[in-house]
Amino acid sequence: MRIGSSIALIIIGAILAFAISDVVEGVNLTLIGYILMAGGLLGLILSVVFSARRGRTTTTIQQSGPGGVTERRTDSRSDGPPTP
Repeated sequence: MRIGSSIALIIIGAILAFAISDVVEGVNLTLIGYILMAGGLLGLILSVVFSARRGRTTTTIQQSGPGGVTERRTDSRSDGPPTP
């Protein structure tokens, strides 16, 4: 579930919960609206968490030279210099 579909679920749930006053026998539209809003909110939170985790990358470079092997690591989360 992506961010757009999560927001759509929240909107549809809000419409069912707050804007529709029809009565359907055996179906509680208000409860269905609240369930859809909860599912959309959960999907939105998970989408944001997973997209933030996906953006983190670590690059390791190993170079051999006259002084031996040098290893450099860079992390996309930090703006500072690479860690030795």
